Amino acid sequence: MNVDLIFQIAGVGIVVAVLNQLLTRAGREEQALLTTIAGLVVVLFILTQEIGDLFSTVKSIFNL
Repeated sequence: MNVDLIFQIAGVGIVVAVLNQLLTRAGREEQALLTTIAGLVVVLFILTQEIGDLFSTVKSIFNL
């Protein structure tokens, strides 16, 4: 597992948390929720690519 992946996910989490707090305090709860959902989708895309790489590595190791 690459350490850069952990930093990317943590960076997205920090940015989403700050934006969520700013939007909530500004009274824009709907936009804060959408920001949180967008951050979750971005992290899921990052993880999906890594899981695809994992499956291709396993297939190449076992010659499937």
